[in-house]
Amino acid sequence: PRNMLVECLVTGPFQENTYLVAAEEGGPCVLIDPGDEADRIAARIDELELQPEIILNTHGHLDHIGAVPDLRERFSIPFAIHPKDAFLLHDVEKQARMFGLSGYRDPEVDRDLVAGETVEAAGLAFRVVFTPGHSPGHVTFLVDGVAFGGDCLFAGSIGRTDLPGGDAATLKRTLMDIFCSWPDDTVVYPGHGPATTIGRERGTNPFLSGAYPW
Repeated sequence: PRNMLVECLVTGPFQENTYLVAAEEGGPCVLIDPGDEADRIAARIDELELQPEIILNTHGHLDHIGAVPDLRERFSIPFAIHPKDAFLLHDVEKQARMFGLSGYRDPEVDRDLVAGETVEAAGLAFRVVFTPGHSPGHVTFLVDGVAFGGDCLFAGSIGRTDLPGGDAATLKRTLMDIFCSWPDDTVVYPGHGPATTIGRERGTNPFLSGAYPW
């Protein structure tokens, strides 16, 4: 439903968007991309009197998975991600050191996401759309005219492709063939920065409008 609760918490050194999604306040919820600051996320869940059912991740990069192990254990809920991003979940602490960070644990995967499937959780239906490019196993979650798009499309920009498994040509296909096929009023909640709409990006984002030759 359009009046569903979407709570965004900006977490960690990468200012990553963690989403709490529920059909209504005080009910079950889904965690999307809990990136960092597990205690703060848990405190907000308690404040809103939500009951987490599952962790859904768009992809496996460090800034999106940092809080997964703690929240998975704290709430005894499963963690789901596309298997093509599983390689990113190993030696996370080693990856963190490359950014001068520490204190990370490797997440354990409970469920492999399948492209095209619908995950029924918290009274909502999340369609899993395979949207690679930023990472090999990147997915987007579509629920009632809203897209949780991870690091594919941002307000005025697009996801980077210079991280492990990134591919610019693949991301371009994802954006042109998939994202641009959605209605203009589709709301996109990205992995970083403010929410936007497909229509706004189609008209003003240089990567979608044709202004930027790539």
